[in-house]
Amino acid sequence: MKVTVVGAGVVGTMHAWQAVERGHEVVQIEREAEARGASLRNFGQIWVSGRAGGEELETALRARELWEEIGGRVPALGFRANGSLTPVRGALELAVAEAAAAAPDAAVRGRKLLTPDEARALNPALRGDFDAALFCERDAAVEPRTAQLALRAELLKRPGYTFLPGREVREVVGAGAVRDDHGDVHTADVVVLATGAWLGGLVRELAGPGLPVRRVRLQMMQTDPLGEPLPTSVADADSFRYYPAYASPALDALNAGQAQTETAAAHRMQLLMVQRADGGLTIGDTHEYEHPFAFDTVEDPYEHLTAVVESLLGRPLPKIRRRWAGVYAQCTDTSRVVHRQQVREGVWLVTGPGGRGMTCSPAIAERTANELGW
Repeated sequence: MKVTVVGAGVVGTMHAWQAVERGHEVVQIEREAEARGASLRNFGQIWVSGRAGGEELETALRARELWEEIGGRVPALGFRANGSLTPVRGALELAVAEAAAAAPDAAVRGRKLLTPDEARALNPALRGDFDAALFCERDAAVEPRTAQLALRAELLKRPGYTFLPGREVREVVGAGAVRDDHGDVHTADVVVLATGAWLGGLVRELAGPGLPVRRVRLQMMQTDPLGEPLPTSVADADSFRYYPAYASPALDALNAGQAQTETAAAHRMQLLMVQRADGGLTIGDTHEYEHPFAFDTVEDPYEHLTAVVESLLGRPLPKIRRRWAGVYAQCTDTSRVVHRQQVREGVWLVTGPGGRGMTCSPAIAERTANELGW
């Protein structure tokens, strides 16, 4: 079988991986020299802890297995089973953590409620004051800025894989056939359009105006090396408000009785933090849903995140090395893991995983391959 994959972000690259693994001939086309979208501008987290029960959790758990398997074969991914800690303060936050640790699916997520001393035994960098911490053993991480490059380097060793950068697919010219902006036609048994947040142009033409996917903008930052290990990923209790897995009467009480700060509420914020291979910290994030998006980044969210992180670390942050904004595609029905649609004969659109793209992409691609009979 011949497969054409349009898009070289993590979703597209995982589709290429699945096809090559199953012995198919693959051409992967990317309009940039390399992918530059949400697949690079994220935490690199394989985030099981916050996923909604049911299909979303099952997808995340399967993806976690696949990430570990692929990471064992491609060490340059930087896969590490680091787990996560969410420190909590006060009775309301503690009640949400207790409910999460007692939930029926807590064991499959590896959730445990830890004392401050137990949490610091796992992550000594957390020297700030907190009352307890929710641990999720199944969370993991990879290096987002280089993961696609590492996967592609491995794919290029395989016969039958071709990568064509700097080409934009402009037209579907037949069943399984597309034309790029160089005028070349690529014919295959199946085409997968994994175009991320690029929802205009050809995608709008093929899927129509009712595509149930929206774009979401975020702001993040990265520091110089911390100078010590941060062994786990770290979240704050605002993440309880954002992730569906924490829905409970205890969360309702937290939302009613303890408001976010003005800045966090205005920018729909939570703290997530992961240490990079070079020792720096990736820290975020905000969520902006209303179009048109701002073209600049604003400073208040960064000041808020800095204050939260320093209160948990009990020390000043290193110098901020870089700040950035990103945009990802999310299903408007946020309970859906991804939007998968046949848009023409032999042509499938796969988009809209939202903030789950890095976590779930291996399992999303596996399901596409299974459903299409690769």
